[in-house]
Amino acid sequence: MSIPYVYDAGALIAIDDNDRRMWAIHHLAIEEGRRLLVPAVVVGQAWRDSRRQVQLGRFLHSCEIVPVGLELAKAAGILCGRAGTGDVVDAVVVTIAQAHGAIVFTSDPEDIAHLSAASDIKPGLVIRRL
Repeated sequence: MSIPYVYDAGALIAIDDNDRRMWAIHHLAIEEGRRLLVPAVVVGQAWRDSRRQVQLGRFLHSCEIVPVGLELAKAAGILCGRAGTGDVVDAVVVTIAQAHGAIVFTSDPEDIAHLSAASDIKPGLVIRRL
């Protein structure tokens, strides 16, 4: 069984910018049969124009979009309170990654690490910088 990946907005922006490294990571993950999780709020953070983001749209079809319901939103809010931050989107990324034992791919590893450290879940997340 493969460890899932969670992508933050930085990963989506890298794909939108046709970043070869991010495409390679993604294709290898698909070949390995990993679950590829993207919180719905992350899509909202990166999505701007359907006409210009065709490639990102195709990419998202190969990912599992995780809805943010009431319980997840509450958990992310609690984590923001513990960490002393207001970045709910990053808190959702961390909360989902912790729930699935996933590796986070991010352009903001310091923010993700800070939120991970503020949670009660140990060991901390595995974080990969883009």
